[in-house]
Amino acid sequence: MGPLIVTEDPVLLDDLLRLCAAAGARPLVLATLPERRGEWEAAPLVLVGDDAAARMERAPRRPGVLLVGRDQGEPAVWQWAVRIGAEHVLRLPDAEAWLVDRIADVVEGAGRSARTVGVVGGRGGAGASTLACALAVTAAAGGSRTVLVDADPLGGGLDVLLGGEKAEGLRWPAFARSRGRMARRALEEALPELHGLRLLSWDRGDTAAVPPQAVRAVLGAARRGGGTVVVDLPRRAGGEVAEALAQLDLALLVVPAELRAVAAARRMAAVLAPEVRDLRVAVRPAGAPGTPGGGLAPDAVAALLGLDLAGVVPYDPAAVEAQETGTPPGSGPRGPLARFCRELWGRVASPGPAPEGEAQARAREEPVRRGDLFRAALGDAWTPAPGGAAA
Repeated sequence: MGPLIVTEDPVLLDDLLRLCAAAGARPLVLATLPERRGEWEAAPLVLVGDDAAARMERAPRRPGVLLVGRDQGEPAVWQWAVRIGAEHVLRLPDAEAWLVDRIADVVEGAGRSARTVGVVGGRGGAGASTLACALAVTAAAGGSRTVLVDADPLGGGLDVLLGGEKAEGLRWPAFARSRGRMARRALEEALPELHGLRLLSWDRGDTAAVPPQAVRAVLGAARRGGGTVVVDLPRRAGGEVAEALAQLDLALLVVPAELRAVAAARRMAAVLAPEVRDLRVAVRPAGAPGTPGGGLAPDAVAALLGLDLAGVVPYDPAAVEAQETGTPPGSGPRGPLARFCRELWGRVASPGPAPEGEAQARAREEPVRRGDLFRAALGDAWTPAPGGAAA
């Protein structure tokens, strides 16, 4: 169900319909208080035009009422806002971006965002992409809504690793011009679906990067709605990488238990640590695959890097052989790699907070709250900042 719009102002109505369309919402439009029982109470959001405020005075009090107009300088506007129990007073066009976000929250649901884990190799060939795929596959197999994001344009493509290079759907270059808020459902429907998850990878073209704004928009959309997001990160710095790191709840640095690998990983850790909330090391044992070997103990690797140990990533011979036939890593539920991933998800079960930057942007752009409405209605000297933001 979309928002309820109450107005007879044709110009304001056009603006509100345009903003609803941008948020993917289909509103109900009325000129006054709904006559049908329950329509007022059931609407997830009510947008009252300032021309209709006087007609809404007898409406039952409820949350989610916004008073919208183009000239909010008149004291009567603030008095009517108090009378109808409006949570915010919005002035268009200044508050359009905030209002689109609020409407989109109603459409998509504004619950907790997805747990978001990034995986990066401490050195080349550490197996970070394999682990990222296995984590995503096991999360999807466990019933979690899952999005796997290939953030490494030089990695060869996770679609190849998953056996889906010919799968229909959009790749990163199609999102290069994305800005602002992107609808979560639209993103998911556009991406290829493989092994129960949605995958955003690269095409076979020459595109080697997308703008940071596009990364922010895409990852923000992927995280909304809960579930799991796994990001395969590149071993390089850049604005787009910083945007990805800022949205992680946990970053896993995959490091073989070898001295040279640890030396290389120390530099990666120094770059990552200031940018992520939680950085841990996942150690791959040294020695010949599948056989006991020398090398450093996992605890020693973690100590040398000054990081918590996320676990020891096992060698899975069946997974290595399966990749030759396009079977994704971690898809064998009884294999050691799948077991490791399930155990790791068990320790990282809680979804993350809202994406970094989004809450701060909301705080900067959030319109006037009810305390300010009461002060204005009582005649306090107060001048709203542009867009209705509190001064």
